[in-house]
Amino acid sequence: MKGITFTGNRKLEILNFDDPSPGPRDVILEIKASGMCGTDLGAYRSPNGRVAVGVNKIDGPVIAGHEPCGIIVEVGSAVLAEEAKIGDRVMNHHYDGCGTCRHCNTGWTQMCLDGAVAYGYGGHGAHAQYMKVPAHSVVKLDNKLSFPTGAAIACGTGTAYGALKRASVVGDETIAIFGQGPVGLSATLLAVAMGARVIAVEPSSERRQMALDWGAEVAIDPSSDDPVSAIKDLSHGEGADKTFDCTSSIDARRAAVQSTRIWGTSCMVGVGGDLHIDAMNDLIFRQLNIIGHWTFSKVLLSDCARFIADRNINLDDIFTHEWSIADAEKAYELFDNGKTGKGVFTSFDI
Repeated sequence: MKGITFTGNRKLEILNFDDPSPGPRDVILEIKASGMCGTDLGAYRSPNGRVAVGVNKIDGPVIAGHEPCGIIVEVGSAVLAEEAKIGDRVMNHHYDGCGTCRHCNTGWTQMCLDGAVAYGYGGHGAHAQYMKVPAHSVVKLDNKLSFPTGAAIACGTGTAYGALKRASVVGDETIAIFGQGPVGLSATLLAVAMGARVIAVEPSSERRQMALDWGAEVAIDPSSDDPVSAIKDLSHGEGADKTFDCTSSIDARRAAVQSTRIWGTSCMVGVGGDLHIDAMNDLIFRQLNIIGHWTFSKVLLSDCARFIADRNINLDDIFTHEWSIADAEKAYELFDNGKTGKGVFTSFDI
């Protein structure tokens, strides 16, 4: 089979790999949709095509892609039918850990005390026709949901849902979401569905319009307006109840904290970068909560899919581009410029 690998400095190659075979507790997915995530850009832009996420168990090139969705086509000898069977439509919680520590036992495999493998980084990912994953890591996909929707939920949209839940967003709140890439835009959509009032902050005019189309009440351009002042003007001078940074930008993170009201909560979602604030004036004297959020548990992955299915949310509209891996170079060049919505690979023939 062919698979996309990042080689460093915004370059990639499509290489030949052996079709995977399952171990006793593994399943083989035929990938039907593999989403492109902002975290992929960290590896794509890095000097060696890698980022330090989890434990690395691959010598040599690694197949990229950590938003897998597809059909089970082969199961290992020790996999029970009630766990997974051939023909199941599934998403993948893209981590593997020891399976016995308290974090693995609660579905937070990425927090494994012995270290976790993150597929697409330390293990082969989903930008290929087939993918081997542990049986415990698959979550069934509701028949109402498309494979691209399942791929989005498998990381970007699931991360947004997890962040909103971690910050306990409720329907009478005003929230500000910094960054309207795939994660931020998903957060906007889901928060609106939860009943919250959303203020979107995004420098790209294309992405600001997408945020408005998906229910944001206001979309602020931080390159022309001070987002802290604008958010306070929209919230009776107090600031937003909850803020979310989905950018990892130092400036956006500081603005997210400073535009949160007294006693409010600011959630850091974007991976990478630093947080520079005045601890006394930005945090202590304002009784602020600052929390971090990293992806989601297996349970939250299932909950997010159910939330979307039950409310008939058309998440397919989050995708502005659908690609074949033959067009991988063009796909990542376009995604890298920060003006598109979400992209997804749905064809793996070359």
